[in-house]
Amino acid sequence: MIVILFLLLFLFFGFGFSIWMSMGLSGVIYTLIQGQVSLKTIASNLVQGIDSPTLVAIPFFILAGDLMNRSGITKKLADFAAYFVGGFKGGMAYVAVVVNFIMAGVSGSAVADATAVSSILLPTMEEQGYDKPFAASINAAAAVIGPIIPPSIPMIYIAVISNISIGKLFLGGIGPGILMALFLAASIFIVSRKRNYPVHKIKKSWPEFFSLLKDTFFALLTPIIIILGVVFGVVTLVEVAALVILYILVISIFVYKSITLKDIFAAFKHTAIFSASIMIIFAVVGVYQYIVVQDQLGEKLQMFLASMHFSKTAFLIAVNVFYIFMGCIIDAVPVMLIFFPVLLPVAMSLGIDPTHFGVITVFNLMIGLLTPPVGALLFIETKIANIPFGQLVRASMPYTIVLFIVLFICTFVPEIVMFIPNLVL
Repeated sequence: MIVILFLLLFLFFGFGFSIWMSMGLSGVIYTLIQGQVSLKTIASNLVQGIDSPTLVAIPFFILAGDLMNRSGITKKLADFAAYFVGGFKGGMAYVAVVVNFIMAGVSGSAVADATAVSSILLPTMEEQGYDKPFAASINAAAAVIGPIIPPSIPMIYIAVISNISIGKLFLGGIGPGILMALFLAASIFIVSRKRNYPVHKIKKSWPEFFSLLKDTFFALLTPIIIILGVVFGVVTLVEVAALVILYILVISIFVYKSITLKDIFAAFKHTAIFSASIMIIFAVVGVYQYIVVQDQLGEKLQMFLASMHFSKTAFLIAVNVFYIFMGCIIDAVPVMLIFFPVLLPVAMSLGIDPTHFGVITVFNLMIGLLTPPVGALLFIETKIANIPFGQLVRASMPYTIVLFIVLFICTFVPEIVMFIPNLVL
């Protein structure tokens, strides 16, 4: 019977319904077909889906990233990064990776990072002679680092639905995030040499360095405040997110003096709308979680895999292939929220650490943002760069493959994920 649920889900997706509506309608219709629950029970599960204090942190992190963009801090970070890596051939491409890496420590969202950084860097890269498809594709690939480096909004999703330590998940993303940046930098090195991309000319001197450091010092402290606050338990995730908002507002208004009241209201408005779209998905996931428990889907899947005699390696390969396929056809959020709680007990029964499995799940599904036909980052970069969708897909393919290579390494060398969590916690 559970097959009916997913057939209905994909049917509504096919008709062009939004994510939350597709999940909500399919969940409600399925439970009514079963005839075992009332509409009151469905309403109760909708409320339970968002009944988690941790979810309050999500709008705060979205707002933090938006305020940084509107206050011009992202541009300052780009100038700071250019001072160090702009002098290499293809320097602005390296800048894209570095700035996305830093911004990842604030917003935790690939879409937010891509929008902010690409809006600043793409016009500059075009002026300096980079072809548009390359510039757009490397910015899109670098934005995938956003949800891997802490704080990560998708990892908050994982923590909420599985009770895995958010501190461990955050720390587990650092190793893969660094590896992603290094592999992307290596690919930039190869492409830039082959295509003879320009060096970003910048005056290097101690006065220039100290001037840039003065402009970015307080901004660079933001991700450090988040990571130290959460990991060492000084404050809760929600508290540190709220403190970061206050911190960014203070430095934007009193230090940089670069944000207006109009900008602040616009940021709050955008955050409210975006957060509502996330929370309504969590509400309908509450219905799905009820169905999974009632139909004993987790137990049935575990029995099925046991009958197939899956080894740990075979399971990880199968899950990664499944995630890659699902990431190509639907958005990452429903895949994560529906299937992760079902697959996690199976993974743990095979001896896979839940933190490792959680990080790999997020990593895999975030690469899905680069895969057609529904890759959100592809649509964003197509719009910003004003290039055909197909052209961007072809240009981004090498960097998507690079990220899949990093995923493969992190999947089968769990120490890359687990070294820092085990060292610190």
